[in-house]
Formats: sequence, structure tokens, C-alpha cells
Amino acid sequence: QVQLVESGGGLAQPGGSLRLSCTDSKFTLGYYAIGWFRQAPGKEREGVSCISSSGSRTAYADSVKGRFTVSRDNAKNTIYLQMNSLDPEDAAVYYCAADRLLGCRSNWYLPSSGYDFWGVGTQVTVSS
Repeated sequence: QVQLVESGGGLAQPGGSLRLSCTDSKFTLGYYAIGWFRQAPGKEREGVSCISSSGSRTAYADSVKGRFTVSRDNAKNTIYLQMNSLDPEDAAVYYCAADRLLGCRSNWYLPSSGYDFWGVGTQVTVSS
């Protein structure tokens, strides 16, 4: 069973940066596309980014384009989400999710689109 673990969350000032990581200690994530999602209090979970299993293809929500960058190092079995120019609207619990499909689905941004495994999330707070 894939058990994803996110890390790197915390407190950042507006305009600041954080880098989130997603990994699994037992299973090779290189066979999965990985999606990043976030959920703020009282809001639905929304897709932030997706990266294909090889890392050759990525996708982003419009709200984070140009500020967030997703990448992966399959040798380290880790997927990253670099978040720059953070805004208080980015505050949420961030989750990574694994899809057995090697590429990102066309509806990758929907939590129900086919992700087989989810992490427990990491909290991101953006405040001065």
C-alpha cells in the first residue's frame, strides 16, 4: 500500500516561499503521476498541480501559474512543490495524491479523477 507523506509546510510571510515534499518510504512513486491539492477551511479540495511519472509533463491551476513549480526526483522517490510569492489565499492543507496512470489526466484537478492514494496533508499558513 502506497503511503504518501507530505512535509515542508509551515508559516510563511506574504511574498515568501515554501517547498513542499511528497514521498513514500516503501513504494516507488516513479510509476505514478502525482497531483498536489489543497483545502482551506470551509472550501472544497482543489487541484494545484500535477506532474507525470517521468516529470516530463506538468499542469497547474491558473491561480498558481507562474508562482508554483512542481518537480520530481525519482532517484530520491520525492516530488516537490516549490511555492513562491505566497499569498494569504494560498493558506490551506496541502495534499499529494498518486495516480497509477503515468500521465496527468485531462481532469487532473478533480480529487475524484482517479487518484488511488492520498497523503495526510501538511499545513501551509501565510501571514505577516
